[in-house]
Amino acid sequence: MNDERTEPSLRIRIVFGEAGMIGPGKAELLERIDRNGSIAAAGREMGMSYKRAWELIGALNTMFREPLVESTRGGPGGGGAVLTPNGRKVLALYRAFEAVTWQAGARQLEDLRALLKGMPGA
Repeated sequence: MNDERTEPSLRIRIVFGEAGMIGPGKAELLERIDRNGSIAAAGREMGMSYKRAWELIGALNTMFREPLVESTRGGPGGGGAVLTPNGRKVLALYRAFEAVTWQAGARQLEDLRALLKGMPGA
């Protein structure tokens, strides 16, 4: 086992039944759109196709009452994308949920890590 992989990490996916889900990939995509101002650039940074990035944003925009991302078409001035206030709120709530979960389960994660094969003292 590679010692670099012994630090625990959480990958939380919140499933809203038939409505859809949000997880680390969609949250990262939202963050990169916010930073880059572009769905295409955000997808490229993640090694994701343009089509896949648009599909994920379409799913998120359909899932919530108000869209999370607004985009403008390309052209002479170029296109772009921005997080809406609702997009910023959903992203902040998701990241806060991750942080609270990490804090609440830190002891259990450390106990699990200590039980891994090849760990000192195991």
